[in-house]
Amino acid sequence: MRFLRQHRGLVPYLLLAPGILWLLLFYVAPGIVMLGSSFWEGSLERGYAFSLENYTNYTNALSRFQPHFVRSIEYAGIATLLTLLIAYPLAYGIAFRGGRFKNLLLFMVIAPFFTSFLLRTISWQIILGDQGIVLGPIKEAGLLDNNFAIISTPFAVIAGITYNFLPFMTLPIYVSLEKIDIRLIEAAQDLYASRSNAFRRITLPLSLPGVFAGSLLTFIPAMGDFVNAELLGNPQTTMIGNVIQNQFLTQNNYPTASAISFLLMAGILIAVAVYARLLGTEELTSGGV
Repeated sequence: MRFLRQHRGLVPYLLLAPGILWLLLFYVAPGIVMLGSSFWEGSLERGYAFSLENYTNYTNALSRFQPHFVRSIEYAGIATLLTLLIAYPLAYGIAFRGGRFKNLLLFMVIAPFFTSFLLRTISWQIILGDQGIVLGPIKEAGLLDNNFAIISTPFAVIAGITYNFLPFMTLPIYVSLEKIDIRLIEAAQDLYASRSNAFRRITLPLSLPGVFAGSLLTFIPAMGDFVNAELLGNPQTTMIGNVIQNQFLTQNNYPTASAISFLLMAGILIAVAVYARLLGTEELTSGGV
């Protein structure tokens, strides 16, 4: 304690040390190893050799799997937009209209996390199945053709991603809305602002940090997701996450898999930088979640 009192400037760094050590061991170090393996040449049987001339692993991966990259961006982008459209009114209702039921409503939002991601996705196979609880009664009533199907379509994949990542969008937005001083909105209305104008000028700008955080928490894992595409899609709906899984675990093609992973990481970093720029980093920094 005496040492800490004499060196108070070190306290913040000591508090950061466990987190920094964790990142170094389980993120930076594996990332460096993966970067090196992306420049390998060879096979698992013959062994691998490192050479910077093997940058063609990146160009080949980009040209070969370009449709999967594009499809992942489309699916993740649509799912992120859908979660935002669903989560914002939901979070707004809980924050400003929840009353004494706020805790119960928040529990209902996070309740799906008590079940594994895999089981939640499998449940959508039952819900969206050809004779499931949704399509079954409609087909029996003669309102749909018996050959009509939702499962194994892009709609099913996007629906699964939207459902699975909805809490990641809802909670950050709720936190931002909960932090808003209601007196600011009341003051705007006292100055003859309509409810829509008060929302547009006060509530929405102050909730942008939650929108930003929720979008990242949804879009980034959705880009690399492979479970929903595997269980709810078909070979024509596979995403880049499915390709990485296949190259790593089935094909044992570590150089290509590593190159794809780094291309995905680079693309996401660029997208995040552009997104932060569009929303305005100063507002996000000053009012972050």
